[in-house]
Amino acid sequence: MSSSLRRSALGFLFAIVAAALLASCSSSHPATMAITHVTLIDATGAAPQPDSTVIVSEGRISAAGSANSIVIPRSAKVVDASGKFLIPGLADMHIHLTGAGEPSGSRDFILPLLIANGITTVRDMGGKVEYLKELRAEIESGQRIGPQIFFTGPYLDGNPPSFQPSIVVQTAAEATAAVDELHSEGVDFIKVQSRLQPEAYYAIARDSKKQGIRFLGHVPDAITAAAASDAGQASIEHLTGVLLGCSRREEELRQRRLALLPLKDTEASVLARDRLWTKDLLDSYSQQKAESSFQKFRANHTWQVPTLPLLIHLAYLVPESDRKGDPRLKYIPREVREAWDKSREELLDSRTEVDFALRRRLVKQSLAVVKAMNNAGVSFMAGTDATAPNVFPGFSLHEDLFYLVEAGLTPMQALQAATTKTAEFLGRSAEQGTIEVGKRADLVLLDANPLEDIQNTESIRAVIVNGKLLDRSQLDALLANVERFAVTH
Repeated sequence: MSSSLRRSALGFLFAIVAAALLASCSSSHPATMAITHVTLIDATGAAPQPDSTVIVSEGRISAAGSANSIVIPRSAKVVDASGKFLIPGLADMHIHLTGAGEPSGSRDFILPLLIANGITTVRDMGGKVEYLKELRAEIESGQRIGPQIFFTGPYLDGNPPSFQPSIVVQTAAEATAAVDELHSEGVDFIKVQSRLQPEAYYAIARDSKKQGIRFLGHVPDAITAAAASDAGQASIEHLTGVLLGCSRREEELRQRRLALLPLKDTEASVLARDRLWTKDLLDSYSQQKAESSFQKFRANHTWQVPTLPLLIHLAYLVPESDRKGDPRLKYIPREVREAWDKSREELLDSRTEVDFALRRRLVKQSLAVVKAMNNAGVSFMAGTDATAPNVFPGFSLHEDLFYLVEAGLTPMQALQAATTKTAEFLGRSAEQGTIEVGKRADLVLLDANPLEDIQNTESIRAVIVNGKLLDRSQLDALLANVERFAVTH
């Protein structure tokens, strides 16, 4: 068989299997389901509740409590969950759904990996509005199984922009026009990027408030994290500006960084200057400055989404954290893998052990800052930045929870960063985030207790999405479909 015929045959087989799975997920489940004899971890902070029953009707939780207190309707499909643990559906609050093809890659690659990993809500942090609306409409109509989608649309950035799709904003007037345009298109948030200048940034803050829409994203290079918090930035991604805000030499280092950005010099010279800047940043950490910043974040309700998988496996990449050879690469399409390979080579090339030692210090300091912020009462949400290089859609959210615990959060706090806290941030605490009567039936059934070991969030036995049950065999079928898609793309 020729390669073109083989590719066509695989594509046809993939379409048949995917259609059959979608049909089974969308139409065959009864209106009422009873999950019995399960240990309930409702994510409110309460202790696990053994031998519980949860009733799901028409996509909602209609009852939840001790098995002795719940009457199971005769028409209910009974799921015996003896020895299992039930948690709310998880949320990835920093993802790029169109990062691997627009939008076909999202449908056949990213969305299935999210669902197979128990992720039932996402916040897309940079993509084309028309594609994101299309995906959301397909999911909401029941045409496709997928998570709830909230999104920002294009980035607002300076010139030249860091990434695409972007709207270049250099003046207050351009900021007003951009915020008005995105608001009229129905985005949920405004995303700011690193190259914005103060005039444009503060105009975005003003006009977002005027339109009643929150702005969030990177702390621009020309703005302090404290100033961003005071301006009303709702969330800070990747700890941008946070470590710098903890330095007793903050303004000096900011000016040095800004002076470096436009320079075009030899690679060796650029690396040497960056190496010295990073060392000075780490050596100038001030606990007093840090505490002042964290108190401000708490007072201003400035949320943090550290995206620790991105920092550890991309921004601060060292040889031992390189993903090359990871068995999960079988789920990554060829074109995406090639982009990841190129990125890894660039991040490791020409670096010395001195550079890697500094990167290890950056990881250690980032984790320490997360712990200190958590102790200071700053709110966190889980997020990954998938499909950035080395960040696996779906799978990496479980890594983020693990790193949050490594940083000092309790397993319950880490779980809440992907459940109750995300619902609070989205203004949907009445709808989701915990396992309580009346809320959406977005649930994950686990084989082991995540409060004993947060990595047990990966021991997924079944996922319930808006009341639809996907058992382990169906989740495995989703993964197999993604693997087939990756071979042909």
